[in-house]
Amino acid sequence: MATAVVIDGAFFLRRFNKAFPGLDAASADDVAFGVVCLAAFHVSIRLQATPGWFGATGPAQAAQESAELYRIFFYDCPPLTKRIHTPVGRRSINLATTPEARLRLAIHDRLHRTRKVAVRLGRLNDKLSPWRLKPQALDRWQKDGFAPADDDFELDVIQKGVDMRLGLDIAAMAYKRQVNQIVLVAADADFVPPAKLARREGVDIVLDPLGAHAAPDLLQHVDGVRSCRLDVTSLAQGAAS
Repeated sequence: MATAVVIDGAFFLRRFNKAFPGLDAASADDVAFGVVCLAAFHVSIRLQATPGWFGATGPAQAAQESAELYRIFFYDCPPLTKRIHTPVGRRSINLATTPEARLRLAIHDRLHRTRKVAVRLGRLNDKLSPWRLKPQALDRWQKDGFAPADDDFELDVIQKGVDMRLGLDIAAMAYKRQVNQIVLVAADADFVPPAKLARREGVDIVLDPLGAHAAPDLLQHVDGVRSCRLDVTSLAQGAAS
């Protein structure tokens, strides 16, 4: 039996710089490389492999071709690509042309073309008024009062369908006996139900919060915690050569 790596994409991208110093979170190639390195890290520990296994041919080939790795699942949402207006100045913004949207689409495209990676996409909410005050601006407003400007607001978006897809995939793998270990890269309590279900079915659940503080009730329903932190700069250079 094999290991599946299940990744909350938004969480992974927020923690990327902490987990992979030396890689560039603004590079789709580096993000995809980090995803594969994370899988190789956990598979190598399960195999009780020496560091040479991880680095001899590069983590991409070692992990992706190992029978011990079933698949890497990456859950995320496409960026908003509509036109909106800023809340105060009413300036038109085409979200499809923002650096953030272009990077997210590039990451998804790169992962789609990465061996043993399955990208599962939900959607972002499409509210009529997608703006909210930044926390610091709200505190300043409540304390001193001020006339807000466009820079005091940020997009208020919520992922839809991501948790459901993640939970369904975990349940399917557990019920079908496709894997006997799942590495869950997340920290949110929303993932307690699928973790509990998989454990009841005999699956070994390893939580990787990438060094972040995980929800206490999530910690109660996993079989162990192991945070990946790799300086893979030298490996990245080797893979590129």
